[in-house]
Amino acid sequence: MVHKLSVRTNARDEMIDISLQVKKTVKESGVKNGVVYIFCAHTTAGITINENADPDVKSDMLMKFDEVYPWNHPKYQHMEGNTASHLKASTVGASQVVLIEDGKMILGTWQGIYFCEFDGPRSRNVYVKIIEG
Repeated sequence: MVHKLSVRTNARDEMIDISLQVKKTVKESGVKNGVVYIFCAHTTAGITINENADPDVKSDMLMKFDEVYPWNHPKYQHMEGNTASHLKASTVGASQVVLIEDGKMILGTWQGIYFCEFDGPRSRNVYVKIIEG
């Protein structure tokens, strides 16, 4: 079964911690051991795992993405004008996999699962698939 999580973003570039939503989905599944796949079906957003204790990590990452992939560049050709968001999303990636042991996700002490918006604000969906084994 695939679970759909709704995410509402409020800025063009934003990282939203979805760890609790994914954790709740894992708990409700009843799966004790296995994996959880977290997938973003959008070309201008992605999923990453990173530190969730210090909010400066998110702002530093978003700042660096803007430096590497500026919103405006004279050589961009994509007619929608959001080339930077596609580049950022491809760099982050569309999915993450987390192990489940004893009914809990195995994440490091400071790790969180983030939905990365690069073309917002928007209403987005994240898909979660839990596989026992």
